[in-house]
Amino acid sequence: MSVVKTLDRRAFLREAAGIGTGIALTPFIPASVFGRAGRPSPSNRIVMGCIGMGGMGRGNMDAFLGQSDVQVVAVCDVDKNHLRDAKNAVDNRYGNKDCAAYGDFRELLARTDLDAISLATPDHWHAIPAITALNKGLDVYGEKPLSHSLAEGRAMANAQKRNGRIWQTGSWQRSVGNFRQACELVRNGRVGKVVRIEVGLPGGNGCGPVTFGTPPTELDYDFWIGPSRYQPYTESRVHYQWRWQLDYGGGQMMDWIGHHGDIAHWGMGWDNAGPLEIEGTGKYPSEGIYDAATEYHFVCKYPGGVELHVANGGNAGIRGGTKWIGADGRWIWVDRGGIDANPKSLLSEKISPDEIHLFASPGHHREFIDCIKTRKPTITPAETAHRSASIGHLGQIAMLTGRKIKWDPATETIKDDQTASRMLTTPMRSPWHL
Repeated sequence: MSVVKTLDRRAFLREAAGIGTGIALTPFIPASVFGRAGRPSPSNRIVMGCIGMGGMGRGNMDAFLGQSDVQVVAVCDVDKNHLRDAKNAVDNRYGNKDCAAYGDFRELLARTDLDAISLATPDHWHAIPAITALNKGLDVYGEKPLSHSLAEGRAMANAQKRNGRIWQTGSWQRSVGNFRQACELVRNGRVGKVVRIEVGLPGGNGCGPVTFGTPPTELDYDFWIGPSRYQPYTESRVHYQWRWQLDYGGGQMMDWIGHHGDIAHWGMGWDNAGPLEIEGTGKYPSEGIYDAATEYHFVCKYPGGVELHVANGGNAGIRGGTKWIGADGRWIWVDRGGIDANPKSLLSEKISPDEIHLFASPGHHREFIDCIKTRKPTITPAETAHRSASIGHLGQIAMLTGRKIKWDPATETIKDDQTASRMLTTPMRSPWHL
C-alpha cells in the first residue's frame, strides 16, 4: 500500500488556519464596495460572518482567520458559551474587541458590510440561513452534507444559481492530493471501464436511556430546534449528538456521504448526475432517541450499468474510503490515510498533458476566498454538493421504505411511489419555511 500523510478533519483545519501566523491590523475595504459581481482588487479583504460556532464552525472560522485577506467581523450561535468563545477567539486574533456576537442568524445577515458567510449549523438548519444569505447577495462556505432533505438541496442549488453567488461546500477531500490523484487516474481510464464503486463510511451510534429536563440557560433550545418538530430537551440530543437523529441529521451515512460519496462522483465525472435505481437495507435502533441507521448497505445503479455500493465500513466486505473497480479487475482505492491500487504500478503512472487534469486546489478555504475575488466556480459548488448528498438522501428513503426507488435525475422525481416521493422533503415547524 502506498501511504500518504494521514489527514483528519482537525489536522486539516489546523493547517488551513495557519495557526501561529500573525495578521497585521490594517484598514480594509469590503469587496462589496466594488460590487459583489465585480472583481475587487486582491489586496481588499473579504468581510465575513460566521454562523454556527460548534466543532466544524469553529474550525472553519479559525481557517478563515488564518487568511490575511479575510476580516471576520461577526459570529452567531444559539449557545452563549459557543458564542462567547468564538467572539473571544476573533478578538484575540485581531487584538481588539470589535467582533459582533448574535444569537439570531437573521440579525447577522441584516448587516450591510458582509461579503460572505461561513455556515456550520446542524443539517436541519442548513437551508433557511443559506438561502437567506444567497438572496442577500452573499457568498457562502457551507458544511456538508449540503442539505437535510433532497428538496432542500435543490432549493439551495437553485438559489446559488439564481443569485450568481459563489458557494464552497466543506467536502474538503477534493482539495487533498491523494484524492485528486485517485480521481485523475480513474477519469483517465487507468482501471478501464468502471463497473462497480464501493463507498465505505463509519457505522452509527446507539443510545441508552436518557433524562429529559430543562435546557441550560445558555442554550436557546427552541431556536436550536427551529424548523424541526419539537422534542423534549436532553443533553444527548444537542450539539455533536444531533447527527444520530433523523430530525436533525442522517447518521454517519449522511455525515460522510459528502466526503467519500462526493469523491466517488468526482472520479466518475458525475458532478451533475444521479442514479436511476436505489435499493438497500439499514438497521435502525428500536429504542432510545437515536434513530439513524447503525448499519446500512444500499446500491445505486447509474446509466451504463455502473453500481455504486454504500455501506458502513466492513459491511458487505466494503472497506472504508472510495474504491473504483474496473471490468477486468483493476481497481483504485483512496482514503484519508492513503491510496492503493491493483496493480500497484497504476500509482506511478503519469497523467499526460493531453489527458484530464483535475483542479489542484490551493486549500479548500483559500480557494473559496480566491473564487470570491475571481467569480470562478469553486471545486464544490452547491449543485455538485447537492448531487453528492442525493446519494445519501435516496439511499435513506430506499432503506426506510424497504423498496426499490426508481429515480429520474433530470426531473429529480421518484417514479410510481407517492410515499417515497413525500420523503424527498421534510415538513417545517411554523413559522419557518423556505
